[in-house]
Amino acid sequence: MHPRIAELLGYIDEQAAMLHAIFEAVPAERRGVRPAPDRWSPAEIVHHVAIVERRLVQRLASLIDQARAIPRENETSPLLSTLRTSKVVDRTKRLVTSEAAEPRNTNVSSVWDNFEQTRRELKDVIMKDEGLALGAESASHPALGEFNGYEWIAFAGAHAARHADQIREMGFASQGP
Repeated sequence: MHPRIAELLGYIDEQAAMLHAIFEAVPAERRGVRPAPDRWSPAEIVHHVAIVERRLVQRLASLIDQARAIPRENETSPLLSTLRTSKVVDRTKRLVTSEAAEPRNTNVSSVWDNFEQTRRELKDVIMKDEGLALGAESASHPALGEFNGYEWIAFAGAHAARHADQIREMGFASQGP
């Protein structure tokens, strides 16, 4: 496995584990409860993360298709510390999601399984052609600007971390990680 892909997959796995731990720390009967009428429940938050990652699968597939036309990645140096994940994790500024990423009809009992399925699809897309120069291809995020392919992968982890913090801030968790 290319070292940069291994590094980024490790990061997104760590952040998914953190999201899972905080979600599991919320009592089952509270996971579908909104803290306020205009705020999502913990289950809706996980549903939103899955929706965004499903869309990210498509975005990365497109960037990977573009990267096939250029020379393969020859750089192996660590990458994560150079990527702009702090912009995603920072919760001091509320970001408003698109209508397409709004959770609707969230099934509390299956939301985590749905997230895991989407995460497997994301990792499958990343691994399918790993070793491509994903830093050379980019696409725009509507609120955060242009991200290259590596930054989009890191975005998946940072987005999960952002929303783990959101669930933690709700105070529903019986004991947080």
